[in-house]
Amino acid sequence: MNRSEKKPGHSHTRILVVDDEKLNRDLLKAFLADYNIVTADRGSKALQAVKRQRVDLILLDILMPGMNGIEVLKQLKTMKKVQDIPVIILTALKDRDLKIRGLEAGASDFLLKPVDKTELLTRIENLLKIKEFNDYLKDHNVILEKNVRQRTHQLEAAYKNLDKAHAKIKEAYINTILCLTRAAEHKDDLTASHIQRMSYYATLIADYLGLSSQDQEKLFYAAPMHDIGKIGIPDHILLKPGPLTKEEFEVIKKHPLIGAKILSGSGSPILKEAKIIALSHHERWDGSGYPKGLKGNNIPLSGRIVLLADVYDAMRSKRPYKKEFSHQKVISIITSENDRVNSKHFDPEILELFLKMNKKFDFIFQEYRHYDQNTLSKKKYFI
Repeated sequence: MNRSEKKPGHSHTRILVVDDEKLNRDLLKAFLADYNIVTADRGSKALQAVKRQRVDLILLDILMPGMNGIEVLKQLKTMKKVQDIPVIILTALKDRDLKIRGLEAGASDFLLKPVDKTELLTRIENLLKIKEFNDYLKDHNVILEKNVRQRTHQLEAAYKNLDKAHAKIKEAYINTILCLTRAAEHKDDLTASHIQRMSYYATLIADYLGLSSQDQEKLFYAAPMHDIGKIGIPDHILLKPGPLTKEEFEVIKKHPLIGAKILSGSGSPILKEAKIIALSHHERWDGSGYPKGLKGNNIPLSGRIVLLADVYDAMRSKRPYKKEFSHQKVISIITSENDRVNSKHFDPEILELFLKMNKKFDFIFQEYRHYDQNTLSKKKYFI
């Protein structure tokens, strides 16, 4: 990026680069010339730096003499005033266990050396946007309405002129989904892959139901936005490793309404569909769902489709509060008449189709077990 392309506000964004190699520090400073860069060649100096001055993001090397990057990260997360600073770990080691340790210690992202400049700048911009948004959510009860309005206006502004040309609309939709999956990835790699798989499950069901190719494509891009309302749910509830209290579950139950409000007000067919899905994907065939307790065919078809896909993938996926279930166990639970999740919750026609093609659901789960940020731009159907 040359000076004429410099984005406003970058010079006010302070990034701390922590690396014991001067060559690495100098290279990162060159990559990030448009930002306000401070450096540290030791972990102890990095901790001193964040105490002395405001820091917006940290690039942290793992292997350093004395205190290594993991130890620095753990100490940062104990410091209340700086624990929310996004941290990107940089390492030349392709070590899965190291990545897991870093993410468990609170890292926001992971990049392998040698660092690609374009990828680095993209990751930094995404994390800075997420940090800015999370800062708003700290005072959730006060700013939620303001934040929802802001996000709604942003979506309306982003799509206002796109109805003029179908090609531009499609490109914008894809970019929106990619942003959502990246936003999920920064907290939980499993959540990001879940969002990705939802496109394929929903499209597969839609094809078996005989929906048109246009409706299938609309569902493909709208289904991943089903839980966008969870962006308004506090992290301590959303990421809780144990069972929710009754009060906490009541907060969780607000996410369909929040999602529908975020997605409202647009003339975009996909965003209209996404709003319907966000509002109705927890309604159940027998009327026991939420937020409106709709029953049977009163539930929109897209909501009925996404419900089954969402339930299947949630049970297949490992979560802090549960183990990963096998495909056969999930089939058994979904078809049970007595289990908490049972066949009475689903549209009988959709359930019957699901049982006929359930092996394709297993294939999608295995194929997209891990998140790939390029997948939604390489759309495939499993039919």
